This record gives sequence, structure tokens and C-alpha cells, in this order.
Amino acid sequence: QVQLVESGGGLVQAGGSLKLSCAASGSILSINAMGWYRQVPGKQRELVAAIASGGSTNYVDSVKGRFTISRDNAKNTVYLQMNSLRPEDTAVYYCNTNLLTRDGSYYRVLDYWGQGTQVTVSS
Repeated sequence: QVQLVESGGGLVQAGGSLKLSCAASGSILSINAMGWYRQVPGKQRELVAAIASGGSTNYVDSVKGRFTISRDNAKNTVYLQMNSLRPEDTAVYYCNTNLLTRDGSYYRVLDYWGQGTQVTVSS
């Protein structure tokens, strides 16, 4: 079993900052890509930022220059530093990891999701 636990969401004024964390634990052999998604009611979940095992990163255009994704491989943790927040950044943020795990006699590469954390940016 693998668990992802998120923290760091909350309410902030426009222009402020928040840092999200997502720690993976359990039967983890190795972690490939890690990422952050967000979703608002009535819309599809969108990828905000992703980081590969080697450290290369990608961002959706709307957050480039404001958000920074990073990871601590020793702690199996991914972070999202969000600066210059805007009301349109308001959403539930979910972390996602693609990892190698062992399930009994089998090795599997699976995607896991965090429980989601609310980020609200007031104008």
C-alpha cells in the first residue's frame, strides 16, 4: 500500500504565497514523475506542474514564473511553492506520483493521488 499525504493549503490574499507539500509513504521502490494538479467545480482537473525523476520540470503557462515545483527524493516528497497568487489560482490541488511498488510477488508501476488540499485566493 502507498499513501500520499498533502499539506499546506489555505486562504491567502492575492499576491501572497503558499507552499504545498506531498509526502509518499508505504511500499515504494522508486518514484518516477511527480506532479501537482488542480480542479475547480465543473472543470476538468488540469496539470499545473510536473517534475521528472531527473529533476526536469514543466509548468502550465498560467503559472510560469510564479510557481516552482521541487522534490526531495530522500523523503519521497514533492513541493509546490506558489508565489504571486491570483484569485484564478483558487482550486483544490492534488499531488500525483508515478512509482514502482511491490504487491506481493508482483512489481507494478502505478499512479497514486493525494487527498487534495484547498487553496483559496481572495481578491
